[in-house]
Amino acid sequence: MTETSSTAPGDPRAPLAVRLRGIGKRFPGVIANDDVNIDVRRGTIHAVVGENGAGKSTLMKILYGVQPPDSGTIEIDGSQVKLSSPADAIKAGVGMVFQHFMLADNLTVLENVVLGAEKQHGIGRKARAEVRRISDAYGLGVDPDALVEDLGVGARQRVEILKVLFRGARTIILDEPTAVLVPQEVDELFDNLRELKREGLAVLFISHKLDEVLSVADEITVIRRGTTVRTVLPADVTSRQLAELMVGSELPSPGVSEKVTSTRVQLAVTGLSLHDAAGRALLDDITFQIRRGEILGIAGVEGNGQAELVEAIMGMRPGATGSIELTDQDLAPMSTLRRREAGIGYIPEDRHRHGLLLDSPLWENRVLGHQSRPPSASGRLIKRGAARADTQRIIDAYDVRTPGTDVPARALSGGNQQKLIVGREMSGDPILLIAAHPTRGVDVGAQAAIWNHIREARAEGLSVLLISADLDELIGLSDRIEVVLRGRLVGEFDPARVTPQQLGSAMTGAGSAA
Repeated sequence: MTETSSTAPGDPRAPLAVRLRGIGKRFPGVIANDDVNIDVRRGTIHAVVGENGAGKSTLMKILYGVQPPDSGTIEIDGSQVKLSSPADAIKAGVGMVFQHFMLADNLTVLENVVLGAEKQHGIGRKARAEVRRISDAYGLGVDPDALVEDLGVGARQRVEILKVLFRGARTIILDEPTAVLVPQEVDELFDNLRELKREGLAVLFISHKLDEVLSVADEITVIRRGTTVRTVLPADVTSRQLAELMVGSELPSPGVSEKVTSTRVQLAVTGLSLHDAAGRALLDDITFQIRRGEILGIAGVEGNGQAELVEAIMGMRPGATGSIELTDQDLAPMSTLRRREAGIGYIPEDRHRHGLLLDSPLWENRVLGHQSRPPSASGRLIKRGAARADTQRIIDAYDVRTPGTDVPARALSGGNQQKLIVGREMSGDPILLIAAHPTRGVDVGAQAAIWNHIREARAEGLSVLLISADLDELIGLSDRIEVVLRGRLVGEFDPARVTPQQLGSAMTGAGSAA
């Protein structure tokens, strides 16, 4: 592995699409970026990697005009620019596809694409023709008249890419683009990105999946603690070496050491069904058991009932039929708080909606869902000192990067927010942990810590319902894997024998189990 300067080591004949020099950004108590230098060449895919809190998201927000830098310069296609808003970035030819899609389900692809950009090509025949032209030119395969609610996750992502191309983007930022995709969809996305590259676009690719970065990127810049430390060529590094550059440790393995041997059933779900207001089945006769000390993985393309299953077990979804029992206790009459008090820990899929009060300090977020239990509470009173002390314990044990317990949750990077939530939920001594995407958006070092905490608690008898879009995580951690498709469980797999490709086929309805 050869060290280079922080400028791109690619073909010097390729013109620069983006040149960042001396970029700095500070928040109260936090240095997010400090002297960041990156060159992104046109016609290349340039990956930016780093551990949580390294400054990747802040840097991308600066390039997309969401936040102004405190210092440094930005050049796009050879001209220095000042980006005060996303509108400025779009005008300069920079587009961004966020990890959480921003599409209206009840509108067509065409209506989503032109929304907010009606002046580009109108809203009628000319706009439809332009959508088809872009789709054909870049191999996106998007039907402008399709309803977004009928599209799978991979197709929705292609619509997001088409949106930024429609607005004239020549440089595209992709934030964790493979987080919700099955392996086949990842392959399709990478084919699309290579087509963008061939057409002369520049792609900035933010990801924690190092094997994917190495397979698709032309150049990789590593950021550590807000500063660019090295830019490398994929041919010069392995994923292990790249992880060491990021966090100073080897890539973790999610494997568990031994199979569950207990016969005691901790969670029993029988005939669980749920319908929406129109009578459509969101969950259809779901039945499974989780034994003490067992991890049951649920695999499925997002939107196939995983969220509804979790919310039904947590008591957040009224109208569910069937039975849910926790150690022989019927959960039906219990509120969500009572279910938590009965021993359920909950790592939510959407940490902002269901896991945190973003504008409240960390110690208050530590109390959430545990407000009736020690050490944070005594009777009906919250013990602030004890809550602060226990929050500091979680910060230390889970390596949450923060200046202190009074910092608002919003000030933390997404990965550090996730580590705080995992620490909080594991601290309640649960007998069942519902973990929805527990390592989404966290770096390899944080992944290792979270996996280790789950392993250790499992060895003590913790049962886990694990929902994850990371198939390697599911295969590595689970004792059994069930596949959910359109609200039904369609197949059970042995993690020791199944491959990510086989799981992906079952998840999309292409496998024999489905």
